[in-house]
Amino acid sequence: MTSEGNGGAAKGAPRVLHVSPFFVPAWCYGGVVESAYQSSRHLARAGASVRVLTTDANGPAKSLDAESASHYSHAERFEVTYCARVAGQSVSPAMLAALAEQVRWADIVHLHAAYSFPTIPTLLAARMLNRPVVWSPHGALQRWDRSRRTTLKSFWEKVCRVAAPQRLILHVTSEQEAAETGARFSSSNIALITNGVEIPATLNRPPRGLRLRLGFLGRLDPKKGVENLLVACRILKDRRAPEFSLEIAGAGTREYEEKLRKEIVRLELNAEVTMLGDIRGADKLRMLERTEVVVVPSFTENFANVVAEALAHGAPVIASTGTPWSELERNGCGLWVGNEPASLAHAIESISLKPLEEMGERGRRWMSECFSWERCAAELLAVYNSALTQRGGAVLAAAHQ
Repeated sequence: MTSEGNGGAAKGAPRVLHVSPFFVPAWCYGGVVESAYQSSRHLARAGASVRVLTTDANGPAKSLDAESASHYSHAERFEVTYCARVAGQSVSPAMLAALAEQVRWADIVHLHAAYSFPTIPTLLAARMLNRPVVWSPHGALQRWDRSRRTTLKSFWEKVCRVAAPQRLILHVTSEQEAAETGARFSSSNIALITNGVEIPATLNRPPRGLRLRLGFLGRLDPKKGVENLLVACRILKDRRAPEFSLEIAGAGTREYEEKLRKEIVRLELNAEVTMLGDIRGADKLRMLERTEVVVVPSFTENFANVVAEALAHGAPVIASTGTPWSELERNGCGLWVGNEPASLAHAIESISLKPLEEMGERGRRWMSECFSWERCAAELLAVYNSALTQRGGAVLAAAHQ
Protein backbone atom coordinates (compact mmCIF):
# COMPACT_ATOMS: atom_id res chain seq x y z
CA MET A 1 0.00 0.00 0.00
CA THR A 2 1.41 3.37 -0.99
CA SER A 3 0.31 6.84 0.00
CA GLU A 4 -0.88 9.53 -2.37
CA GLY A 5 1.23 12.59 -3.02
CA ASN A 6 4.24 13.98 -1.27
CA GLY A 7 3.11 17.23 0.30
CA GLY A 8 4.93 19.65 -1.98
CA ALA A 9 8.66 19.34 -1.38
CA ALA A 10 10.68 22.50 -1.76
CA LYS A 11 12.34 23.11 -5.11
CA GLY A 12 15.93 21.91 -5.09
CA ALA A 13 15.49 19.94 -1.85
CA PRO A 14 16.96 16.41 -1.80
CA ARG A 15 14.89 13.33 -2.54
CA VAL A 16 15.41 11.08 0.48
CA LEU A 17 14.52 7.39 0.63
CA HIS A 18 14.29 5.93 4.13
CA VAL A 19 14.64 2.14 4.15
CA SER A 20 13.63 0.51 7.43
CA PRO A 21 12.68 -3.06 8.32
CA PHE A 22 9.78 -1.69 10.41
CA PHE A 23 7.80 1.53 10.54
CA VAL A 24 4.89 3.10 12.39
CA PRO A 25 2.56 1.98 13.78
CA ALA A 26 4.78 -1.03 14.64
CA TRP A 27 5.75 0.59 17.96
CA CYS A 28 6.81 -2.76 19.43
CA TYR A 29 10.19 -2.33 17.72
CA GLY A 30 11.01 0.69 19.87
CA GLY A 31 13.61 3.30 19.01
CA VAL A 32 14.20 2.28 15.38
CA VAL A 33 10.56 2.96 14.52
CA GLU A 34 10.36 6.20 16.53
CA SER A 35 13.54 7.60 14.98
CA ALA A 36 12.67 6.61 11.40
CA TYR A 37 9.18 8.08 11.74
CA GLN A 38 10.10 11.34 13.42
CA SER A 39 13.06 12.04 11.14
CA SER A 40 10.92 11.32 8.06
CA ARG A 41 8.08 13.62 9.07
CA HIS A 42 10.33 16.47 10.17
CA LEU A 43 12.54 16.21 7.09
CA ALA A 44 9.39 16.47 4.97
CA ARG A 45 8.27 19.51 6.96
CA ALA A 46 11.71 21.06 6.38
CA GLY A 47 11.22 20.77 2.63
CA ALA A 48 12.81 17.46 1.64
CA SER A 49 10.98 15.07 -0.66
CA VAL A 50 10.69 11.91 1.43
CA ARG A 51 9.70 8.33 0.75
CA VAL A 52 9.79 5.37 3.14
CA LEU A 53 10.22 1.75 2.03
CA THR A 54 9.41 -0.73 4.79
CA THR A 55 7.57 -3.92 5.69
CA ASP A 56 4.23 -4.56 7.39
CA ALA A 57 5.93 -6.40 10.29
CA ASN A 58 4.35 -5.75 13.68
CA GLY A 59 6.16 -8.19 15.93
CA PRO A 60 7.44 -11.75 15.45
CA ALA A 61 4.15 -13.22 14.24
CA LYS A 62 1.94 -10.21 13.50
CA SER A 63 1.44 -7.89 10.52
CA LEU A 64 0.07 -4.36 10.42
CA ASP A 65 -3.51 -4.18 9.27
CA ALA A 66 -4.19 -2.12 6.17
CA GLU A 67 -6.27 0.48 8.02
CA SER A 68 -3.64 1.38 10.62
CA ALA A 69 -0.83 1.47 8.05
CA SER A 70 -2.94 3.62 5.72
CA HIS A 71 -3.44 6.18 8.48
CA TYR A 72 0.28 6.88 8.66
CA SER A 73 1.02 6.63 4.95
CA HIS A 74 -1.64 9.23 4.14
CA ALA A 75 -1.51 11.54 7.18
CA GLU A 76 1.98 12.96 6.66
CA ARG A 77 3.82 14.88 3.95
CA PHE A 78 5.72 11.84 2.71
CA GLU A 79 5.05 8.53 0.99
CA VAL A 80 5.21 5.16 2.72
CA THR A 81 5.25 1.81 0.92
CA TYR A 82 4.52 -1.16 3.21
CA CYS A 83 5.69 -4.48 1.73
CA ALA A 84 4.42 -7.84 2.96
CA ARG A 85 6.75 -9.59 5.41
CA VAL A 86 6.72 -13.32 4.72
CA ALA A 87 9.29 -14.70 7.19
CA GLY A 88 11.63 -13.74 10.02
CA GLN A 89 11.53 -10.17 11.33
CA SER A 90 11.61 -8.45 7.92
CA VAL A 91 12.06 -10.91 5.03
CA SER A 92 10.07 -9.42 2.16
CA PRO A 93 10.44 -10.38 -1.54
CA ALA A 94 8.09 -7.49 -2.38
CA MET A 95 10.51 -5.08 -0.73
CA LEU A 96 13.37 -6.46 -2.85
CA ALA A 97 11.26 -6.04 -5.97
CA ALA A 98 10.57 -2.38 -5.17
CA LEU A 99 14.07 -1.50 -3.99
CA ALA A 100 15.86 -0.65 -7.26
CA GLU A 101 13.10 1.68 -8.49
CA GLN A 102 12.94 3.49 -5.14
CA VAL A 103 16.72 3.91 -4.91
CA ARG A 104 16.83 5.18 -8.51
CA TRP A 105 14.25 7.85 -7.57
CA ALA A 106 16.26 9.04 -4.57
CA ASP A 107 19.18 11.44 -4.38
CA ILE A 108 20.25 9.84 -1.10
CA VAL A 109 19.29 6.70 0.83
CA HIS A 110 18.85 6.68 4.62
CA LEU A 111 19.12 3.10 5.91
CA HIS A 112 17.86 2.11 9.36
CA ALA A 113 18.90 -0.87 11.55
CA ALA A 114 21.82 -3.22 10.89
CA TYR A 115 21.23 -6.97 11.09
CA SER A 116 17.99 -7.08 9.14
CA PHE A 117 16.86 -8.37 5.75
CA PRO A 118 16.88 -5.01 3.87
CA THR A 119 20.41 -3.98 4.95
CA ILE A 120 22.70 -5.70 2.45
CA PRO A 121 20.34 -5.39 -0.58
CA THR A 122 19.96 -1.65 0.13
CA LEU A 123 23.73 -1.12 0.35
CA LEU A 124 24.21 -3.07 -2.90
CA ALA A 125 21.46 -1.18 -4.73
CA ALA A 126 22.93 2.16 -3.65
CA ARG A 127 26.40 1.04 -4.76
CA MET A 128 25.16 -0.08 -8.18
CA LEU A 129 23.13 3.09 -8.75
CA ASN A 130 25.80 5.41 -7.30
CA ARG A 131 23.68 6.79 -4.48
CA PRO A 132 25.19 7.90 -1.16
CA VAL A 133 23.91 6.20 1.98
CA VAL A 134 23.39 7.57 5.47
CA TRP A 135 23.18 4.52 7.74
CA SER A 136 21.59 4.67 11.20
CA PRO A 137 22.37 1.36 12.96
CA HIS A 138 20.56 2.55 16.12
CA GLY A 139 23.20 1.10 18.42
CA ALA A 140 23.16 -2.36 16.86
CA LEU A 141 26.88 -2.25 16.09
CA GLN A 142 27.72 -1.76 19.76
CA ARG A 143 28.60 -4.74 21.97
CA TRP A 144 28.22 -5.69 25.60
CA ASP A 145 29.35 -8.69 27.67
CA ARG A 146 26.28 -10.75 26.81
CA SER A 147 25.95 -9.84 23.13
CA ARG A 148 24.66 -12.78 21.13
CA ARG A 149 25.83 -14.30 17.83
CA THR A 150 28.92 -12.10 17.66
CA THR A 151 30.68 -14.33 15.09
CA LEU A 152 27.72 -14.18 12.72
CA LYS A 153 27.43 -10.43 13.25
CA SER A 154 31.12 -9.93 12.43
CA PHE A 155 30.67 -11.84 9.18
CA TRP A 156 27.56 -9.76 8.35
CA GLU A 157 29.58 -6.58 8.91
CA LYS A 158 32.30 -7.77 6.51
CA VAL A 159 29.67 -8.33 3.82
CA CYS A 160 28.26 -4.85 4.50
CA ARG A 161 31.69 -3.27 4.10
CA VAL A 162 32.08 -4.95 0.70
CA ALA A 163 28.53 -4.10 -0.43
CA ALA A 164 28.48 -0.47 0.73
CA PRO A 165 28.87 2.44 -1.69
CA GLN A 166 31.93 4.66 -1.44
CA ARG A 167 29.83 7.50 -0.06
CA LEU A 168 28.72 5.86 3.19
CA ILE A 169 28.05 7.96 6.29
CA LEU A 170 27.30 6.30 9.61
CA HIS A 171 24.78 8.27 11.65
CA VAL A 172 25.31 7.81 15.39
CA THR A 173 23.68 9.48 18.37
CA SER A 174 26.46 9.56 20.98
CA GLU A 175 30.24 9.72 21.25
CA GLN A 176 30.29 6.20 22.70
CA GLU A 177 28.37 4.84 19.71
CA ALA A 178 30.67 6.77 17.38
CA ALA A 179 33.76 5.12 18.89
CA GLU A 180 32.38 1.57 18.81
CA THR A 181 30.74 1.88 15.40
CA GLY A 182 33.74 3.63 13.88
CA ALA A 183 35.98 0.78 15.01
CA ARG A 184 33.91 -1.63 12.91
CA PHE A 185 33.68 0.64 9.86
CA SER A 186 36.94 2.55 10.11
CA SER A 187 36.92 3.80 6.51
CA SER A 188 33.45 5.33 6.77
CA ASN A 189 32.54 8.87 7.75
CA ILE A 190 30.68 9.51 11.00
CA ALA A 191 27.88 12.01 11.63
CA LEU A 192 26.94 12.49 15.29
CA ILE A 193 23.37 13.76 15.56
CA THR A 194 21.27 13.00 18.62
CA ASN A 195 17.63 12.00 18.37
CA GLY A 196 14.92 14.48 19.17
CA VAL A 197 11.93 14.35 21.48
CA GLU A 198 8.36 15.65 21.39
CA ILE A 199 7.75 18.27 24.11
CA PRO A 200 4.18 18.22 25.51
CA ALA A 201 2.64 21.69 25.58
CA THR A 202 1.09 21.07 29.00
CA LEU A 203 1.47 18.55 31.81
CA ASN A 204 -0.81 17.26 34.54
CA ARG A 205 1.64 15.90 37.12
CA PRO A 206 0.13 14.86 40.46
CA PRO A 207 1.71 16.09 43.72
CA ARG A 208 4.44 14.06 45.37
CA GLY A 209 3.10 11.08 47.29
CA LEU A 210 4.17 9.24 50.43
CA ARG A 211 5.79 6.58 48.24
CA LEU A 212 8.48 7.47 45.70
CA ARG A 213 6.92 6.54 42.37
CA LEU A 214 9.61 4.91 40.19
CA GLY A 215 9.15 3.94 36.55
CA PHE A 216 10.86 1.88 33.87
CA LEU A 217 9.79 2.17 30.22
CA GLY A 218 11.30 0.25 27.35
CA ARG A 219 11.72 -3.03 25.56
CA LEU A 220 12.11 -5.89 28.02
CA ASP A 221 15.47 -7.49 27.22
CA PRO A 222 18.45 -8.58 29.34
CA LYS A 223 20.44 -5.63 27.90
CA LYS A 224 18.07 -3.20 29.63
CA GLY A 225 19.21 -4.15 33.16
CA VAL A 226 15.72 -4.63 34.63
CA GLU A 227 16.89 -7.55 36.77
CA ASN A 228 19.51 -5.31 38.38
CA LEU A 229 16.80 -2.74 39.10
CA LEU A 230 14.66 -5.39 40.81
CA VAL A 231 17.54 -6.42 43.07
CA ALA A 232 18.08 -2.72 43.87
CA CYS A 233 14.43 -2.53 44.89
CA ARG A 234 14.93 -5.50 47.23
CA ILE A 235 17.86 -3.65 48.82
CA LEU A 236 15.66 -0.58 49.35
CA LYS A 237 12.88 -2.69 50.83
CA ASP A 238 15.31 -4.22 53.32
CA ARG A 239 16.47 -0.72 54.32
CA ARG A 240 12.84 0.42 54.66
CA ALA A 241 13.73 3.79 53.15
CA PRO A 242 12.55 5.29 50.98
CA GLU A 243 9.08 3.83 50.63
CA PHE A 244 8.63 3.25 46.89
CA SER A 245 6.63 1.70 44.09
CA LEU A 246 7.90 0.66 40.65
CA GLU A 247 5.91 0.40 37.44
CA ILE A 248 7.53 -1.53 34.57
CA ALA A 249 6.11 -0.66 31.14
CA GLY A 250 7.23 -2.61 28.11
CA ALA A 251 7.12 -5.94 26.34
CA GLY A 252 9.64 -8.63 25.44
CA THR A 253 9.65 -12.29 24.61
CA ARG A 254 7.15 -14.41 26.51
CA GLU A 255 10.01 -16.29 28.16
CA TYR A 256 11.78 -13.17 29.40
CA GLU A 257 8.61 -11.53 30.67
CA GLU A 258 7.87 -14.68 32.66
CA LYS A 259 11.42 -14.68 34.01
CA LEU A 260 10.91 -11.13 35.32
CA ARG A 261 7.59 -12.06 36.95
CA LYS A 262 9.27 -14.98 38.73
CA GLU A 263 12.07 -12.69 39.87
CA ILE A 264 9.55 -10.24 41.35
CA VAL A 265 7.99 -13.12 43.30
CA ARG A 266 11.37 -14.50 44.38
CA LEU A 267 12.45 -11.10 45.70
CA GLU A 268 9.07 -10.64 47.47
CA LEU A 269 8.33 -7.41 45.63
CA ASN A 270 4.72 -8.12 44.65
CA ALA A 271 3.44 -5.23 46.75
CA GLU A 272 5.91 -2.74 45.28
CA VAL A 273 6.37 -3.72 41.61
CA THR A 274 3.72 -3.77 38.86
CA MET A 275 4.25 -4.92 35.28
CA LEU A 276 2.00 -2.89 32.98
CA GLY A 277 2.82 -4.53 29.67
CA ASP A 278 3.27 -2.52 26.48
CA ILE A 279 1.54 0.87 26.82
CA ARG A 280 1.13 3.61 24.21
CA GLY A 281 -0.62 6.91 23.66
CA ALA A 282 -2.66 8.27 26.56
CA ASP A 283 -1.67 5.39 28.87
CA LYS A 284 2.01 6.14 28.35
CA LEU A 285 1.44 9.86 28.88
CA ARG A 286 -0.36 9.23 32.17
CA MET A 287 2.41 6.93 33.37
CA LEU A 288 5.13 9.48 32.57
CA GLU A 289 3.14 12.19 34.35
CA ARG A 290 2.61 10.18 37.53
CA THR A 291 6.17 8.79 37.66
CA GLU A 292 8.43 10.83 39.94
CA VAL A 293 11.73 9.24 38.83
CA VAL A 294 12.39 7.21 35.68
CA VAL A 295 15.18 4.65 36.01
CA VAL A 296 17.15 3.54 32.92
CA PRO A 297 19.56 0.81 34.10
CA SER A 298 20.75 -0.45 30.68
CA PHE A 299 24.08 -2.16 30.17
CA THR A 300 24.48 -0.27 26.88
CA GLU A 301 22.46 2.20 24.81
CA ASN A 302 23.29 4.31 21.77
CA PHE A 303 20.84 7.05 22.87
CA ALA A 304 18.01 5.80 25.13
CA ASN A 305 14.97 7.73 23.87
CA VAL A 306 13.19 7.11 27.16
CA VAL A 307 15.56 9.49 28.98
CA ALA A 308 14.59 12.35 26.69
CA GLU A 309 10.89 11.40 26.90
CA ALA A 310 10.94 11.33 30.70
CA LEU A 311 12.65 14.71 30.94
CA ALA A 312 10.25 16.21 28.39
CA HIS A 313 7.43 15.11 30.70
CA GLY A 314 9.04 16.67 33.77
CA ALA A 315 10.37 13.46 35.39
CA PRO A 316 13.98 13.37 36.66
CA VAL A 317 16.02 10.37 35.50
CA ILE A 318 18.52 7.93 36.98
CA ALA A 319 20.47 6.64 33.97
CA SER A 320 23.26 4.09 33.93
CA THR A 321 26.75 4.84 32.69
CA GLY A 322 25.95 2.47 29.82
CA THR A 323 23.83 5.30 28.40
CA PRO A 324 25.26 8.53 26.91
CA TRP A 325 23.55 10.78 29.45
CA SER A 326 26.41 12.02 31.65
CA GLU A 327 25.02 15.56 31.25
CA LEU A 328 22.04 14.73 33.48
CA GLU A 329 23.97 15.76 36.58
CA ARG A 330 25.43 18.95 35.07
CA ASN A 331 21.93 20.04 34.05
CA GLY A 332 20.55 19.25 37.51
CA CYS A 333 17.84 16.86 36.33
CA GLY A 334 19.10 13.41 37.26
CA LEU A 335 21.92 11.05 38.19
CA TRP A 336 24.36 9.07 36.01
CA VAL A 337 25.52 5.97 37.87
CA GLY A 338 26.70 2.38 37.47
CA ASN A 339 23.94 -0.15 36.91
CA GLU A 340 25.02 -2.53 39.68
CA PRO A 341 22.12 -3.13 42.11
CA ALA A 342 23.90 -1.43 45.04
CA SER A 343 24.69 1.62 42.90
CA LEU A 344 21.10 1.89 41.67
CA ALA A 345 19.74 1.53 45.21
CA HIS A 346 22.05 4.27 46.48
CA ALA A 347 21.02 6.56 43.59
CA ILE A 348 17.30 6.02 44.27
CA GLU A 349 17.82 6.73 47.96
CA SER A 350 19.84 9.86 47.13
CA ILE A 351 17.41 11.28 44.58
CA SER A 352 14.46 10.73 46.94
CA LEU A 353 15.89 13.52 49.12
CA LYS A 354 16.14 16.01 46.25
CA PRO A 355 13.60 18.59 44.96
CA LEU A 356 12.15 16.41 42.22
CA GLU A 357 9.72 18.99 40.83
CA GLU A 358 12.51 21.52 40.28
CA MET A 359 14.71 18.84 38.70
CA GLY A 360 11.90 17.89 36.35
CA GLU A 361 11.41 21.50 35.27
CA ARG A 362 15.14 21.84 34.53
CA GLY A 363 15.08 18.67 32.46
CA ARG A 364 12.07 19.84 30.49
CA ARG A 365 13.79 23.15 29.67
CA TRP A 366 16.92 21.30 28.56
CA MET A 367 14.95 19.07 26.19
CA SER A 368 13.06 22.03 24.75
CA GLU A 369 16.23 24.02 24.10
CA CYS A 370 18.49 21.27 22.73
CA PHE A 371 16.60 18.17 21.60
CA SER A 372 13.87 19.17 19.17
CA TRP A 373 13.15 17.01 16.12
CA GLU A 374 13.31 20.18 14.02
CA ARG A 375 16.97 20.58 15.01
CA CYS A 376 17.61 16.92 14.21
CA ALA A 377 16.06 17.28 10.74
CA ALA A 378 18.13 20.40 9.98
CA GLU A 379 21.35 18.60 10.92
CA LEU A 380 20.40 15.55 8.83
CA LEU A 381 19.75 17.79 5.83
CA ALA A 382 23.22 19.29 6.27
CA VAL A 383 24.73 15.77 6.23
CA TYR A 384 22.71 14.82 3.14
CA ASN A 385 23.89 17.92 1.29
CA SER A 386 27.50 17.25 2.27
CA ALA A 387 27.23 13.72 0.90
CA LEU A 388 25.67 14.94 -2.33
CA THR A 389 28.37 17.54 -2.98
CA GLN A 390 31.42 15.36 -2.32
CA ARG A 391 32.93 12.50 -4.26
CA GLY A 392 34.88 10.72 -1.55
CA GLY A 393 36.82 12.27 1.29
CA ALA A 394 35.50 13.34 4.65
CA VAL A 395 31.97 14.43 5.29
CA LEU A 396 31.94 16.97 8.06
CA ALA A 397 28.93 17.01 10.35
CA ALA A 398 28.89 19.00 13.56
CA ALA A 399 28.09 16.93 16.61
CA HIS A 400 25.16 18.21 18.65
CA GLN A 401 26.24 18.92 22.22
